[in-house]
Amino acid sequence: MLSMVVLAAVLAQAPAQTATTSPPPRVETAAAYVPQRVFDTRKKAFTDFEAMLADLARADVVLVGEQHDDPNTHRLEAAVLQGLLRRGTSLTLSLEMFERDAQAPLDGYLAGTMTEDEFLKASRPWPRYASDYRPMVEMARMHRWPVVAANVPRRLASDVSKSGKDALDRLPAEDQAFVSRDLQCPRDGYFDRFVGQMGGHPGAGTDQKAQDDQRATVERYYWAQCLKDETMAESIAGAFEKQNARPGTIVHYTGAFHSDFGQGTAERVRRRLPGRRVAIVSMMPTGDLDRIDVDDEDLKRGDYLVFTIK
Repeated sequence: MLSMVVLAAVLAQAPAQTATTSPPPRVETAAAYVPQRVFDTRKKAFTDFEAMLADLARADVVLVGEQHDDPNTHRLEAAVLQGLLRRGTSLTLSLEMFERDAQAPLDGYLAGTMTEDEFLKASRPWPRYASDYRPMVEMARMHRWPVVAANVPRRLASDVSKSGKDALDRLPAEDQAFVSRDLQCPRDGYFDRFVGQMGGHPGAGTDQKAQDDQRATVERYYWAQCLKDETMAESIAGAFEKQNARPGTIVHYTGAFHSDFGQGTAERVRRRLPGRRVAIVSMMPTGDLDRIDVDDEDLKRGDYLVFTIK
């Protein structure tokens, strides 16, 4: 009888002991709410995130142009994938942030034949990969989506920016697969916008040699820019053509300069995939979501403008 009393006392005390010795439950500290507003440029009216996703799910290619290193932008980029997944869309993730020569280690990691550390050591990820792009790659790994390392290796683009387009004629055989086979670099509206980004044309007061040098520099850098756009577009089109019997949507994340106004990568994807719907989303961090002025220029950026708090 005494032993039963002792056992009952021990059992009665057990929950109290467990409660005092167990670690507290893990609390998720990341904000669950991302402030945002979505503007439909075709309707010239604000809409909601879900309505945008329903429309994007019907596109063949979605280009999401970001302002790099903006936390809310990157969280909404992951939300785009989650929303398309919820709608049953078959997805392929494409990234400017990985270069073509990193495709093999990326595939190895997705297939489980490489550890994450091995993959990262072999793929030169961007400095903020862990916070900005890893969530999307991990989502792709979980759901077995293909991930495209879309960009040209930066060392090759750097060679062009230093030596001009002729650097491509000297490529060793092993590097030729990493650059677009079709390279066009017209002097169009994209070129004008690029020149503006570079600081504009030489001023009238500049001596002739300085003007010539500056023009030559802009020319080389623009060829490097075109090389990136052509290579990313070829990567995206190639991924679209490789899809299985169930065609889905390629979602490509890139700097907004490459896709805004339907230029850059966007124009080159459309050239390669005539008749396919290419939707453009431009992420636009702003200081006040309650005071947004969408001007005529903004209406030309893409199908949707997604404003976030910066």
